[in-house]
Amino acid sequence: MTTISIKGMSCQHCVASTKKALEGVPGVSNVHVDLDKKEASYDGEVASEVISDAISKIGFEVVD
Repeated sequence: MTTISIKGMSCQHCVASTKKALEGVPGVSNVHVDLDKKEASYDGEVASEVISDAISKIGFEVVD
C-alpha cells in the first residue's frame, strides 16, 4: 500500500472527491482517505506523476 500526503483537504466532501479521483486512476484499488492525517492510501503500481495529476485536477496538492 502506498500512502501520500495531500495539501488542501478540509472536509468530508474533500475526502469523497479525493477518493473518487484516485479510484478513477487505472491500476489503483483499495483507496482510503484520512482527513485528520491529510493522507490517502491505495494499492497499485502507478507512477507518482499520474497520482499527482489526478489530485491536482481536483484542486489539491500531493506533498512530500
